Amino acid sequence: MPNNYRLAKVSSLLKKEITLILHNDLENDLIRDHFVNISKIDLSGDLQHCKIYITSTAQEKVRKEIVLNLNTAKSSIRHSLGKRIEMRRVPEIIFKEDVVLDKGLSVLKLLDELKNKNKNQNYNVEDKDAKI
Repeated sequence: MPNNYRLAKVSSLLKKEITLILHNDLENDLIRDHFVNISKIDLSGDLQHCKIYITSTAQEKVRKEIVLNLNTAKSSIRHSLGKRIEMRRVPEIIFKEDVVLDKGLSVLKLLDELKNKNKNQNYNVEDKDAKI
């Protein structure tokens, strides 16, 4: 079983090379027109399977289509990876949409709304105290 250091090194190498493939080699207008970023890579302990989490600045519907297009093109991406890196076996790839960023932004938005609502209530209480 590979150690964590090896997993981290291989994950980092895969992230770097797949990013280069997405930005330079892949001929998909949808991916080229929208900013696509790899947020996380989950690599299995035996280095045979790889889940790649994608973030994008596009709308949710377009992001889902981007992930679908990437999963359709994963065999050519894997083939390009095999040419770029020296590994005994290039891992099987699956692309997934990373929703953690969206969830985090929605929580921050809710906290900001609560903060503004609380601030407005404090001003209203101070105004009523001043009138009395």
